[in-house]
This record gives sequence, structure tokens and C-alpha cells, in this order.
Amino acid sequence: MVVRRGVRVVGPHFVTYLRDNSEGLPPRFGFIVAKNVGNAVRRNRMRRRLKAACFGLLPSVHPGTDVVIRALPAAHELDWPVLQAEVGQALQSFERRKAAGTTGSGHRRPERLPS
Repeated sequence: MVVRRGVRVVGPHFVTYLRDNSEGLPPRFGFIVAKNVGNAVRRNRMRRRLKAACFGLLPSVHPGTDVVIRALPAAHELDWPVLQAEVGQALQSFERRKAAGTTGSGHRRPERLPS
């Protein structure tokens, strides 16, 4: 549901989908790391790194937010500060769009993060 109807933020290494849920639950995160990222070891390492980055940013995410992050093939080569910054930029972008009231589920072009 988040991928289909959420707000999409495209970055150089990740595509992040965000959506408010009406239940007001704590933030929930999901990760998509496909085989094009690498073998099982690389995919699991990427997922663990994404989990750690999201855990560090958890205080900045409002309750009731669902987040799905899809790793692109070049993501496994990222340094830790770059990974954290890119995930943080996607979350900030969503908060800005939510404050502006443009998080509806229409056919809008995805926001692109600076490379």
C-alpha cells in the first residue's frame, strides 16, 4: 500500500516511499533490497545498514508514518555518512511536503534529491 499510494522520493541510491497511516502507530519501516544489489551477503548487509540508519533517524519521524526504502544497484558501495544523509534527506523531503499539504495520492512526478 505504501509503494502504490505513498509519496515517492527518488535519490541517487534509493527510492523512498512514505505514507501517513490513519492509525497513529509508531513509525514503521520496510526495506526492498533486490538481487540486482548483489549476492545474499551484500543484500543482507545493505538491509542491516538501512535498519541502522533508520533507527538513528527515528526521533525525527512522526508517529503514524510508514516508510519503505528500495535500494538501487549502486547502493551497496555507499559510505556510511552518505547513506545516512540520503535517507535523512528523503525523510525531510516528506516532512516538507506534508507541511505544504502536497502528500496526496495523485499522479505527480516524484521529487528528486540532489545527486
